[in-house]
Amino acid sequence: MSDIPDKPKLEGLEQKWGERWEQQGTYLFDRAQALQSGRAGVYSVDTPPPTASGSLHIGHVFSYTHTDVKVRFERMRGKTVFYPIGWDDNGLPTERRVQNYYGVRCDPSLPYDPNFTPPFEGTTKNIKAADQLPVSRRNFTELCEKLTVEDEKTFEELWRQLGLSVDWTQTYRTISDETIRTSQLAFLNNLDRGEAYQALAPTLWDVDFRSAIAQAELEDRERPGAYHRLTFHRTDGAGDVLIETTRPELLAACVALVAHPDDERYQPLFGTTVTTPLFGVEVPVLAHPLALPDKGSGIAMICTFGDMNDIIWWRELDLPNRTIVGKDGRIVAERPEAITSEQGIAAYDDLVGKTIFSAQKRVVELLEESGELVHKGETFNHPVKFFEKGDRPLEIVSTRQWYIRNGARDEQLRAKLIELGEQIDWHPEFMRVRFENWVNGLTGDWLVSRQRFFGVPIPVWYALDDNGERDYERVLTPALESLPIDPSSDVPSGYSEDQRGKPGGFEAEQDVFDTWATSSLTPQLAGGWQQDEELWNLVAPFDTRPQGQDIIRTWLFSTLLRSALEDNRVSWKHAAISGFIVDPDRKKMSKSKGNVVTPADILDKHGSDAVRYWAASSRLGTDAAFDPQNPTQIKIGRRLAIKVLNAAKFVLGFDAPEGASVTEPVDLSMLAALDGVVQQATASLEAYDHARALEVSESFFWTFCDDYLELVKERAYSGGEAGASAAVALRSALSTLLRLLAPVVSFAAEEAWSWFQDGSVHVSGWPEPTSLGGDPAILQAASQALIGIRRAKTEAKASQKTPVATAEITAPAAHIALLDQARDDLRAVGRISELLLSEGDEFQVSKILLEEQE
Repeated sequence: MSDIPDKPKLEGLEQKWGERWEQQGTYLFDRAQALQSGRAGVYSVDTPPPTASGSLHIGHVFSYTHTDVKVRFERMRGKTVFYPIGWDDNGLPTERRVQNYYGVRCDPSLPYDPNFTPPFEGTTKNIKAADQLPVSRRNFTELCEKLTVEDEKTFEELWRQLGLSVDWTQTYRTISDETIRTSQLAFLNNLDRGEAYQALAPTLWDVDFRSAIAQAELEDRERPGAYHRLTFHRTDGAGDVLIETTRPELLAACVALVAHPDDERYQPLFGTTVTTPLFGVEVPVLAHPLALPDKGSGIAMICTFGDMNDIIWWRELDLPNRTIVGKDGRIVAERPEAITSEQGIAAYDDLVGKTIFSAQKRVVELLEESGELVHKGETFNHPVKFFEKGDRPLEIVSTRQWYIRNGARDEQLRAKLIELGEQIDWHPEFMRVRFENWVNGLTGDWLVSRQRFFGVPIPVWYALDDNGERDYERVLTPALESLPIDPSSDVPSGYSEDQRGKPGGFEAEQDVFDTWATSSLTPQLAGGWQQDEELWNLVAPFDTRPQGQDIIRTWLFSTLLRSALEDNRVSWKHAAISGFIVDPDRKKMSKSKGNVVTPADILDKHGSDAVRYWAASSRLGTDAAFDPQNPTQIKIGRRLAIKVLNAAKFVLGFDAPEGASVTEPVDLSMLAALDGVVQQATASLEAYDHARALEVSESFFWTFCDDYLELVKERAYSGGEAGASAAVALRSALSTLLRLLAPVVSFAAEEAWSWFQDGSVHVSGWPEPTSLGGDPAILQAASQALIGIRRAKTEAKASQKTPVATAEITAPAAHIALLDQARDDLRAVGRISELLLSEGDEFQVSKILLEEQE
């Protein structure tokens, strides 16, 4: 126990108690205790690993606090808590940050420079690619490693300041040797079972990141476009066909026209052919139900590839591939073989090397010259696919990539995923629908390979034939015991290093895994899967997965998929989904919108308990507005935390004699009412409703301070049996209230607890009802009477300390019986010589006579 300061304050509590918790190991996972209690006695959390690329924002504080409140509750209930945290190091955001921070870009063809010094270090932003200094892959990944480690230190400091009760000995990084081993092992298992495969197929491609993008990483953004009406010529000489397109630059990649099979306008054309304007390529006119009769002219050109519909039509109608857009987003030099006319060849050669924007402009000019551009419509905004972290619209190019089956083309797996989703308790429940909609809307398997540099290497090599070409049918894999491996430096079994790249030898896979292919394994990474089976059996399946609603389709889905494929079970029992933080205009906060608020200054200014209170006041799945200029809820939270300290100091000023018991009706009533609060708060936290638990606890705390304390303080000062009853009740209530509020105002509760208890409030045991048999209605009636007496004095323009000769309260008979048991306390707090209680139809202070008026 510690001394009570003369003037309790919140400042400095974060550092004081953060250091104390660290020294005492307050939040460490106790494996011995877990082994003794078994899996049922463990509460395990699959904590989101924040992306170590930049800075945390107020939304992180919001959602991570929700988890911490629940974790602290479970710990106080006696569960052995497994609360790890990881850092999501690898991936495109990290590489983009390193490029901008150091002014470099990766060129794998360059040799390693052990003495390399980057041209910048955080002194500039958004350096153009042309101005970035090319460096070797090893130099680049070393810079990634360096910067992520520094970012992680900053993140940890902020989490500690916030008071997250994670076990800092249970951490992982998504680029460590242990993580690489786990990620590669899981993939090789997928490959062995036929769940992973490689294919050459149309791929969504980000031309800036120079990498494939998965369906789950897409977002629609409004971009301007215009319909261009073009003339296709019927080969039977029976006229022309007019189509409308927003992408005339892909005309050279046109492989067919398509209309809805029920569209009577085009039914006579099905099975005939037309020639493309400008390029003169003969293409068929086909029918497909995906074509929209009311869009444009009702007939569309299929190009390889302009959008996702093109891919579906290309695959289902068995069309040729005439891709003309390269990985750099420019028109490739290799002309489609179908373009044979002199005019077509000249037109195509005019486009080679141009960006999509420039190519569109030039094609429109050429069509105007040829007279085949009938009309260009007005500009309008329409949704265009972007990589969620990209700056330019995605293109579709044909590349060879690795995939993991996800149910898009496997009805049995799709049904299994839906079934597993039904086994999870979702908080809130409606979030399950978002998961099911995503599963049912999948159009392709999960693309897991990326053409990047800082990531987990895909652990395969390819045998080379006698001509030195890759034999994709002969994929070479490592022995599981040799993991982790880097195929660019390690050698497959049966080969030697001097056979690398030689005919009859081997070649390494250069791609790395998509970051979600590793993050989908966070339960396995944190829980020791295939490395620490004792730990894995204690924590898996995890109890809860807390996360944001925007990554249900990515992180939640991919984790459940990997668990389904590996263990045929759910990854966790509960999914706790936080809402978004929005700005005062109700717009979601994001870096791209420039409305993100970083939490460091907010925490420094208002204190961690105040920020925790703001976060805990919002229910799961509910968006919360945040205005840094007027953070009302944070100010309310700070007021609560300060009141906790002051109320505790005041209560502890009364001597509670050893062996004394609670005997007075008002005291028993207060404790009975508090019993009800404990029951409500407990039930709410069990149901993942931290906001309701805080609401009922806070409401009673203010009743306790404003009403009960005022009612009994004179009696508590007076001593005797009645005074001892008040003092014991006060201390008992303080103990319960500090524990009820500890998950939210964690620092203030710990500070106040230390003034009269040994050990930490956070491992003290969740409060249980006292069950002393009081009537909660007595305190409620007395509080109502106290409010009436105060109001009457105020209306009489008298101080609350002014003595009262006579006061009369009129109330229904049932209320009179309750007030009679609190009569002495009401007289004392109101300084009333004579308190009369009379029956009446409604409650009111019907008369008050001040002594000075007597």
